[in-house]
Amino acid sequence: MKAPILATTGLALILAGCSTYAQEAPQAEASAPAATAIPQATGYFAQPSDLPMLAPDFTKIADSDYLPAFEQAMAIHKAEVEAIKADTSAPTFENTIVALETSGQMLNRVAAVFFALSGANTNDTLDAVDAEIGPKLAAHSDSITLDPVLFARVKAVYDKRAAMTMTPEDAKLLEETYDGMVHAGALLTDAQKDQVKAINTELSSLTTEFGQKVRQATVDNALVVDTRGELAGLSDSEIDAAAKLATDKGMPGKFALALQNTTQQPALPSLENRATREKLFTLSHDRAVMGDKNDTRVLLAKIATLRARKAALFGAPDWATYAMWDRMAKNPKTALDFMEAMVPALAETQRREAALLNTKIEEEGGDFEVKPWDWYRYAEMVRKEKYDLDENAVKPYFEINRVLEDGVFYAANQLYGLSFKKRTDLPVYHPDVTTYTVYDRDGSELGIFYFDPYQRPSKRGGAWMSNFVDQSHLYGTKPVIYNVLNIPKAADGEPQLVAFDQVETMFHEFGHALHGFFADQKYASLSGTATARDFVEYPSQVNEMWATYPSVLQNYAKHYQTGETIPMELVTKFQQAAKFNQGYDFGEVVEAALLDMKWHALTPAQAAAIDTPEEVDAFERKSLEELGLEIDLVPPRYRSSYFNHIFSDPAGYSSGYYSYLWTEMLDRDSRKWFMDNGGLTRANGDHYRATVLSRGGTMDYFDMFQKFAGRRPDVGPMLKARGLTDGGE
Repeated sequence: MKAPILATTGLALILAGCSTYAQEAPQAEASAPAATAIPQATGYFAQPSDLPMLAPDFTKIADSDYLPAFEQAMAIHKAEVEAIKADTSAPTFENTIVALETSGQMLNRVAAVFFALSGANTNDTLDAVDAEIGPKLAAHSDSITLDPVLFARVKAVYDKRAAMTMTPEDAKLLEETYDGMVHAGALLTDAQKDQVKAINTELSSLTTEFGQKVRQATVDNALVVDTRGELAGLSDSEIDAAAKLATDKGMPGKFALALQNTTQQPALPSLENRATREKLFTLSHDRAVMGDKNDTRVLLAKIATLRARKAALFGAPDWATYAMWDRMAKNPKTALDFMEAMVPALAETQRREAALLNTKIEEEGGDFEVKPWDWYRYAEMVRKEKYDLDENAVKPYFEINRVLEDGVFYAANQLYGLSFKKRTDLPVYHPDVTTYTVYDRDGSELGIFYFDPYQRPSKRGGAWMSNFVDQSHLYGTKPVIYNVLNIPKAADGEPQLVAFDQVETMFHEFGHALHGFFADQKYASLSGTATARDFVEYPSQVNEMWATYPSVLQNYAKHYQTGETIPMELVTKFQQAAKFNQGYDFGEVVEAALLDMKWHALTPAQAAAIDTPEEVDAFERKSLEELGLEIDLVPPRYRSSYFNHIFSDPAGYSSGYYSYLWTEMLDRDSRKWFMDNGGLTRANGDHYRATVLSRGGTMDYFDMFQKFAGRRPDVGPMLKARGLTDGGE
């Protein structure tokens, strides 16, 4: 889940969802000719951590440390690059490509910690640093990737590649370094480079501002009600938690429901009061479009325009074409054709399901037609009736620690031979975080895992994985990885139960962690999750399949009060029920992915013509209407105004939200392979580890999939699993 920020160096790999930078070991610090003066590093980040596996020591880091550390680290990195340029010997793979790979290590260390905290536990100080340092990092990156002397050395090595003896990974590093610099603008004229630098600096500021406004709008738009009765349908513990949140917000005696990052909200199916449902949905849907300080519409229009202008400098017709240069799908047409082929069946499913829900509303005595705030409530009624499934009957079987240790970890043990030991000696950045040592199949230490599960105002929405330390044979480093989720925390004294979709999220994010733990690369910039945007979600989605695998489920899904294992008939019911409501569940994702492509298919002139909040709304509406889906009943998973994935820099999913669908195709086809070959076995796990999870970004992704499955990927299993083709239900 990494996408290069400072392409071509070993610096700053931002993860999908929220990647961070790598932290490296001391023995590989970049060296320089004696004549080159490298500033002396000082402070905590001057050297790698002395904790196990270089894990960060949060007890020694103050918020005030980050800005000076960033400034110092950029100066050191710049000097290291100047030393590479000043080398009078002929350019070689070692003195140019590897030297670039090993430069900027202090900057890696600073950024690894800073971007972890700015995403998971921020405050006003960190927000201010984020806003200030973003443009500086962008300019720093440009000063390296657009340097003509440096590029001349890289090109000299690249042009000799046919005559060189290199390992496949060496060859990939050379290719990525050269292509990354070209993509950054190395072949542009000086005037064009200056324009790119200016655009990059402005984009860095705007995307940081967008993310901060969305987070604040999400916090500010929490639903606040006066009485418990308005929250009827929620459990007593959920209502107690709402009372506590209201008190924390300075409104004792009231009740508050925090928003999650998506349009739909988890409380909507349970809320009996229709007015409360509508109010909650509207607060979610209209966040960041209220015309106040958190309105992001003009901001996102500027981002889209700047991206289109930057793409034009490279001769690309639009940002999507420019951005997809290194994707598995290769170009926008491939991705759009893939998605649009699903629309007819999806539209029919939406209409069919809406009719079912309207019938149910009438049966319940309602005199209204289904609206988005009603959809999930009545869908759950139909689901329960059709499959005799009660979501509240399932939740008591999913206690969070048991899910993690007896479910997620157990599956990893059965498939890959891993074992885990909780540790209490490592400092953490928040009391909710727990840590584990991960042991490989031979008993050796594989890495360290941090688990940060709970929602809080200081954390951005969603769930993600990233590294504090990347695996690298060059440095001798092992992966130090964290998973961040946003599960509402139970009231004090209450069991921490989770819904099944949160169970799947835990398996999903640990799938990313496995991708990082099994990295087996020499170079950190190709290691683990450093893959294409439309490939990185694939291993994490595959890992979700083990959440409902019978032997895994029976090991962790035990009633928190009685210890009773979840009945298999209940499991069968919710597996069958999972195929219901695809009109909404699948529809909202397809709409968001296509909306992303619409924004990034604009020419500079088209984008520049959208410069008011009203024009943003009109473009969004027109783009969604063109899809032919029931958008008034099924809004996109994210409206443009809070679509962090595509308009906020840390996520980096612009022209890439389709990746969740593309990788689902790979995932469902891989699940079929696993089941055709015996399911949860060590042999299958070892094969998947060898062919996919350990390969990082070192080879063509179609070739990688073929080595695993023995064939090209097939979309059929995905459509069947979604209930969109015959045999789906």
